[in-house]
Amino acid sequence: MHAHFHDHVYAPHSHDTYSFGTTDEGAQRFRCRGADHTSAAGMVMAFNPDDAHDGRAAVELGYHYRIVHIGPSVVSGILADAADGRSPAMPLFARPVLSDPWLARALTRLHVALLAPAGALARDEALTEAVLAMAGRGATRAPRVRALAGGGQRRAARRARTALDEAPLTPVSAQRLASAAGCSRFALYRAFRAEYGMAPSDYQRLLRLRRARALLADGVPLAEAATATGFVDQAHLHRWFKRSYGITPGTYQRAAS
Repeated sequence: MHAHFHDHVYAPHSHDTYSFGTTDEGAQRFRCRGADHTSAAGMVMAFNPDDAHDGRAAVELGYHYRIVHIGPSVVSGILADAADGRSPAMPLFARPVLSDPWLARALTRLHVALLAPAGALARDEALTEAVLAMAGRGATRAPRVRALAGGGQRRAARRARTALDEAPLTPVSAQRLASAAGCSRFALYRAFRAEYGMAPSDYQRLLRLRRARALLADGVPLAEAATATGFVDQAHLHRWFKRSYGITPGTYQRAAS
């Protein structure tokens, strides 16, 4: 959820999930675990399942905030994957408010990925990154993490790249790609970034942009090129094309012709 509140007051309530939020603007005040807390712009909120809390604006202009609710089973699955199958201890967040720009950025990326047409692979990566960042930097005990090393890391990254090269337009989940690479989702993410300097989802999008660029050079209309290369619509292609190449698809097509 992404919302702006000025006068609204949350009654005391709780969730059966982990709830992680960021305050984007203004400040909000809430009571949790017998104490009052304030989250100002740039701060992170961390609620354990069943943490009762309320909420209200702490400044006259109100506050903008975003929050994601993640089930304990999802958190457990991500931590088990990062520990290479070992049963994880569930994280406990002792401080409801954290001042950590790294966590704020990870949660914002997750929120954007969940709301935007990012694709399954990008959403899986953002979810894994956010949960491990929160558990590693905000929980009372950091989770176990097991990554590949040396030749195993290179082999896994190359297998995943081959799978993406062979079917760049096919939707793929992080689990499916990890199975092709022969390792856990977390290990693959770390290995791919170390080997190629980008996440698997970034590489998949790059392949699609290259294909879209070739279609545009052949005179294919932007909307058709977007559909043919796996983008949600031409606006989605336009945004990533300009971000990656510094010019709009239309400008590129005119120059190419």
